[in-house]
Amino acid sequence: MKVAVSCTGKDVNSQVDPRFGRTAFFLLVDTETLDFEVVSNSQNLQAAQGAGVQAASLIAQMKPAAVLTGHCGPKAFQVLQAAGIPVYVGVSGTVKEAVARFKKGDLTPSTAPNAPGHW
Repeated sequence: MKVAVSCTGKDVNSQVDPRFGRTAFFLLVDTETLDFEVVSNSQNLQAAQGAGVQAASLIAQMKPAAVLTGHCGPKAFQVLQAAGIPVYVGVSGTVKEAVARFKKGDLTPSTAPNAPGHW
């Protein structure tokens, strides 16, 4: 199973980025092998508006089983929910640690966004 994680760097030892829409990178991580693909989010870093929706659309195309992030705004959350992708917010630590907690069932999917728009 693959999960998308917002992160500050390009490997599983990078920190989970608390920002979903304006994260520098997403890692698409295989929860069994920790093999990963780096997905740049550079096009949304300086977006005046719509960064969350654009990032959510990008991730939805990759069809991960879940998204792990620190904060997710209402519009991005809605796009991911519409795509059937559960969002786990309040996630911190390294990508590797976050994936391990997800795999153990220590994370709970969110029922609502946890950040205002334009955060």
